[in-house]
Amino acid sequence: MITKHDIRRIIEGALMAYGHPLTEEAIQKLFISEEGDPDNIPDTDDIRSIILEIAQECEGHGYELVEVASGWRYQVCADTATWVNRLWEEKPPRYSRALLETLAIIAYRQPITRGDIEEIRGVAVSSHIIKTLSEREWIKVVGHRDVPGRPSLYATTRAFLDYFGINSLEQLPTLKELADLDSINPELEFDVLNESVVDEQPEGEAQSHAENEAELETETETEILSEVEDLEAIDEIENSLEDNSITQETIQ
Repeated sequence: MITKHDIRRIIEGALMAYGHPLTEEAIQKLFISEEGDPDNIPDTDDIRSIILEIAQECEGHGYELVEVASGWRYQVCADTATWVNRLWEEKPPRYSRALLETLAIIAYRQPITRGDIEEIRGVAVSSHIIKTLSEREWIKVVGHRDVPGRPSLYATTRAFLDYFGINSLEQLPTLKELADLDSINPELEFDVLNESVVDEQPEGEAQSHAENEAELETETETEILSEVEDLEAIDEIENSLEDNSITQETIQ
């Protein structure tokens, strides 16, 4: 019969070798042989118990074992990421304010249509933004609203949860915590520059253009926060996340 020590070593090796998160069920399948000896197949509760022991022993190291939406994975601790990232010459992608605002609205108001997003932001949503979020597999179409034109309903994915290192939508920060959007810039590689490049203009016109852009950006952020507060979105979101049907639909 396989020992607990052997099970632990197999789990550690699998988590280290596999390039994606592993669930307890996926790990359990590693122990199913052609002979199908039930004595050598640990149950998922035992596997989880062993994983939690491993995770606890990782404390104080430069890596950690965490549970995300798709399962368990080893990852670098956030406080060492600055140095570890220097192993890769390619810099991580930077995201515009418009893209992050769109992603945040989808995350907190899902499922939601493109028209709804535009109504909250007060400006049109670029097709490039939706395409980028879809290509990164952070959002997906989960249905269509039963109105003329049947617009697509967008929601976040498991890949979105995995990227941001959370296990479920309940772990998202509250909207009050996100009131200061600039506070999350370093973590998300936030790009404060506009997506479009302004052509060379006379100094006076360029300054006027920059002032108008800054004023529009401030108005947009204010509109988003006031829209959410007016609709009592905080209570609405917290209630919706308690609904299993919504949670399961949006992250599967």
